[in-house]
Amino acid sequence: MRKPASFYFFKSKPIVLKDRYEQWRGVAGLLGFTTQERLRVEWMVFYYTAAKEKVTLTAQHFGISRKTFHKWFKRFKDSKYKVRSLADRSRAPHRKRRWEVTLIQEERIRHLRKRYPYYGKKKLKVLYEKEYSEDISTWKIERVIRRYKLYPDQNKAEKTTRKRARARQKPKKRITQLVKEGRPCFLFQLDTIVIYWNSLKRYILTAVDHATKLGYARMYKNKSSRSAADFLYRLRYLVGQPIENLQTDNGSEFAWEFERATAKLGIQRYFSRVKTPKDNPEIERFNQTLEYEWLYNSNLSLDPEELNPRLTEWLVEYNFNRPHQIGVYPDLLALQDPTHNFSLKVKGL
Repeated sequence: MRKPASFYFFKSKPIVLKDRYEQWRGVAGLLGFTTQERLRVEWMVFYYTAAKEKVTLTAQHFGISRKTFHKWFKRFKDSKYKVRSLADRSRAPHRKRRWEVTLIQEERIRHLRKRYPYYGKKKLKVLYEKEYSEDISTWKIERVIRRYKLYPDQNKAEKTTRKRARARQKPKKRITQLVKEGRPCFLFQLDTIVIYWNSLKRYILTAVDHATKLGYARMYKNKSSRSAADFLYRLRYLVGQPIENLQTDNGSEFAWEFERATAKLGIQRYFSRVKTPKDNPEIERFNQTLEYEWLYNSNLSLDPEELNPRLTEWLVEYNFNRPHQIGVYPDLLALQDPTHNFSLKVKGL
């Protein structure tokens, strides 16, 4: 009998399984763990390897408390060492607020709102209780208005919604976040004075240094971001050294080109809180002084080319001759001392 033919084949390489610690790291990568979640995995690996199951050594190595480690270790151990247990859990409340407005109340509120589209929730509350003899909260009325978008001007409401959404995505830095320092050019406050004369408007942009009370102002025909940017460049030329921080309100003139100018000059922006004049008392005081001591004293002119040279003369008087209550420097003339590295350029403002 013939011998069966022998077959030659390649032997498969043995599969080398990773140790359980590498498996934990691999599972964390597959689950898309964040940096903080991956760090918790490293806590467990270090605890079982280098620390030799010593909680104190592990906590000291990663700079965490023993309580924190015990919390996550217990969760990891109770899940039978499942890596998923080291992920962040949702912090949403278990019991959320429910829709408490009945169908009858909804129809009544919608009917009233359509009859009186410009009435607010407080007025609608009075009319509702008077007409239906039933108590209702203003919050229920507002929720129905929001749900069915019962606004008199739909385009304006949608525009406001988009504006608020953009504001949430890019929150503004408020002036309360800044620790103010008493040195020149650390913080300048900017504002706008609006002048009404018959059917015309004129705008005077103003600026004051928080530490030295140095004031600057200039009139423009329009309140555009280009005018505000021009004002900022002139202010930078005036002080002759870098400005570190700027504080403005939420006006439209301090956007677009003005923002690009601040970025170009390397200035950090801060915003005053809405309807909070105490956030910028220096510029409010300067505006009042400018109006009552000079502008309303027969110096008003609607022609910027005529007013600005005379305004510059008053600024020289204000900054160098008029006494100021300054906490850091008793006299503005001291700022021209070379040791302060601060000088003023008056010509050509």
